[in-house]
Amino acid sequence: MLETLISSKTRVKLLLKFFLNSGTEAYLRGLEEEFGESTNAIRVELNRLQEAGMLSAQAKGNKKLFKANERHPLFKDIHSILMKYVGIDQIVDRVLRQLGNVKEVYLTGAFASGRDENIIDLLIVGDVNTLYLAELTARAQEAITRKIRYVVYSETEFSNLPGDARLLIYKNS
Repeated sequence: MLETLISSKTRVKLLLKFFLNSGTEAYLRGLEEEFGESTNAIRVELNRLQEAGMLSAQAKGNKKLFKANERHPLFKDIHSILMKYVGIDQIVDRVLRQLGNVKEVYLTGAFASGRDENIIDLLIVGDVNTLYLAELTARAQEAITRKIRYVVYSETEFSNLPGDARLLIYKNS
């Protein structure tokens, strides 16, 4: 669906990379390796997004690092659209709110790094019924046409985990 609105596949990849996880920083050569596309196509789109103020860039040594501009007036809207595109909004609505004692949920794996894949990896913190979670997850997978993998930790177990790449997508306050 997003590809219908935005004709450049490279631009879609860049938006996913930078706007799903706004803490992501990347440079041209790294994006070339990750996307498997020419540096010229990536450079053109990076420049367009930077000129529009959606990306900021800073020099680090001889590399130019790009990052999402969180102060851009459309940042929250673009982030929300991408969450819907990936299906994370459906996961929150169809699964997490029905489980009961969920404290936090983190996006891990490829999506936490801003890469679009067919598998959504979740880290769930709380006390949940895993059989019910499996049932709800199966229904959500059909709705979003992506596979969902998850791991559940108690709050104590979670506090002992290393701080690997993860993105908070839900917090029960």
